[in-house]
Amino acid sequence: MPKDRGEAKERVEIASEKRAKTPLEKRGEHLDRIQRTFIASMIGIVAGIVSFLLSDVVTGFLVMVVGIVLQKYLFYPLRHGLPPLGAKDWFYQSFMTFSIWFIVLTFLLTSSA
Repeated sequence: MPKDRGEAKERVEIASEKRAKTPLEKRGEHLDRIQRTFIASMIGIVAGIVSFLLSDVVTGFLVMVVGIVLQKYLFYPLRHGLPPLGAKDWFYQSFMTFSIWFIVLTFLLTSSA
């Protein structure tokens, strides 16, 4: 029985160590997410235009993949990857780049017909 009480006490201590974020910290994190989304969108736009100019489906798709990989090497020098981003964050960034790339490429292909 004492072992269970000790584990419960440890859980309470761990929970109490987590402190609430200040409004300034929350705002900073929010601005960081907005900047990451903006970068992903700009990379998607550039990748869509380059894909259109290359006019090859496979090469265009590879340009988009390079744009996704480029984000990882772009975020860390800009300090947007700190603390390290999780799998969910990288999936979101990749999806944003892909979706913007797809929209731009589709728009350019249909408007040139």
